[in-house]
Amino acid sequence: MRRENRLIKHIPVWFAAAMLAAVLSGCGQKTAGGKGGVKIFFSLNEMDTFRQTLVDSAAEQAAQAGARFAMEDAKGSIEKQVEQIKAAAAGGYDVIICSPVSVDTATQLRMSAGDIPIVFVNSCPDEKHLQAGKYIYVGSSEQVAGAFQAEYVLEKMSGRQEINVVLVKGPASHSATEGRTFGVKRTLEASGRQINYVFEDSAGWDTGQAQKLFELFLSTGVQADCVICNNDAMALGVMEACKNKGVDCSTLSILGVDATADVCAAIRDGDMAFTVYQSGSGQGHAAVDAAIQLVESGSVKDIEGSTEDGKYVWVDFERVDSSNVSRYSK
Repeated sequence: MRRENRLIKHIPVWFAAAMLAAVLSGCGQKTAGGKGGVKIFFSLNEMDTFRQTLVDSAAEQAAQAGARFAMEDAKGSIEKQVEQIKAAAAGGYDVIICSPVSVDTATQLRMSAGDIPIVFVNSCPDEKHLQAGKYIYVGSSEQVAGAFQAEYVLEKMSGRQEINVVLVKGPASHSATEGRTFGVKRTLEASGRQINYVFEDSAGWDTGQAQKLFELFLSTGVQADCVICNNDAMALGVMEACKNKGVDCSTLSILGVDATADVCAAIRDGDMAFTVYQSGSGQGHAAVDAAIQLVESGSVKDIEGSTEDGKYVWVDFERVDSSNVSRYSK
């Protein structure tokens, strides 16, 4: 556990919440909007390139809507996120947007928010934790991203009856890991071909971890036809491992998710095969729109992508390969 989390245990919860509430009622880490309007607090699980886009677009949308907006980064700490949400509830916020550090804490996060509605974003709790008009999810259907990756592999290797697959996964606690991996496996196995998972492990969304993991795999001498990664950062790590070990990336299909600038460049250069565009800006805009609608009408039914049960707002994924990568280049 991190040092700051150990220190929190020596401070009364009410005092810590009051101190953070005072901070949030001031300027916060990122604020937008002026006086009046809906007050939105965004608790982020941990910043990275994709989530920076999400946060920036949320702040922009809030400002355009005349809402007041503050964001704090939990930096991967469950304890810190819980205290942030308690402080936001005490600080008079109308609605909370939350990218959970762990989806397993959904009940705790709801309790910490009191009567304030929550828009979960980017990492989806189990449906039992969602409730129309109160606790909803905004994001992209993760199984679709995995299905897109598998479909690319099956099409590219249409003449093969047996395919050796490496899977590089995100953290087990993240809904995207489960959804994307499930989408990959279900689609591959439904093809009727022989699918061999020759290596499968987690690299925690991290480029460096993925590089070390794949260098280890390469040292075994086991042959792979493709490497399917749950995100682009890990796909870049696989690409670097190949270059370090003298493997021609063009002979191995490397796939990711997010369509980051570096991966789009790698696809243009022929070093990577495929990625899936996940719209951080689209998720940020939709999360703010949903937050405002929950406060003003108690429903998200008028938002594009909302489901009939009122629990989800979906932002579509898009396929990206060499044929269309120029449209997604930053």
